[in-house]
Amino acid sequence: MRRMTRMPKRNKASDTSSEEARRGKDIQGIPWDRLELTREGYRETRLLQYKNYENVPNSAEAAMKACKSTEKDGTYYEFRRNTRSVKSTILHFQLRNLVWATSKHDAYLISHYSVLHWSALSGVDTEIMNVEGHIAPSEKHPGSLLEGFSQTQVSTLAVKDNLLVAGGFQGELICKVGSLYHFVFALTLNFLGSSISQLTGRTQTCG
Repeated sequence: MRRMTRMPKRNKASDTSSEEARRGKDIQGIPWDRLELTREGYRETRLLQYKNYENVPNSAEAAMKACKSTEKDGTYYEFRRNTRSVKSTILHFQLRNLVWATSKHDAYLISHYSVLHWSALSGVDTEIMNVEGHIAPSEKHPGSLLEGFSQTQVSTLAVKDNLLVAGGFQGELICKVGSLYHFVFALTLNFLGSSISQLTGRTQTCG
């Protein structure tokens, strides 16, 4: 995916490195020493008091019965770095597909009306697509909305092999290859896209 506009540099004071974590800094940058509780105490209270939202009543209990117990003392990963200088914007708590990793070092995310690429190696974020203004397709294809649309609220994202696909709250579907908007679709006025999957042969599925 071609990188376009480089975003202004942000303050990296809130970032946490592996060295800082080993010295005792919280990996999320939370200043627990200024608060009246500890991370462990807060987590215990949250687990006791917070109830996860469920579309299907009692689905969590049913899932727990099917889960196998796991060992808690294994080392499955090592903390490397946490950054809070690049922040994604999630418009609804049930949206799950607004951050996309294409490699160990490359992440794509939604920040307001922008799709950003963030490099874990350089710490630089670059704007790949901006949907606040008017977007229209660069080519004519059956079903493509030639007049385009503006101020798309992105509800789902998929990035793979130089192809970026974004879906909107009103059923918009924007497909971008490199620097060109090849397809701009308006699927339906009351369709909320919450997931897009890229399959072989450039086939897309929406859900």
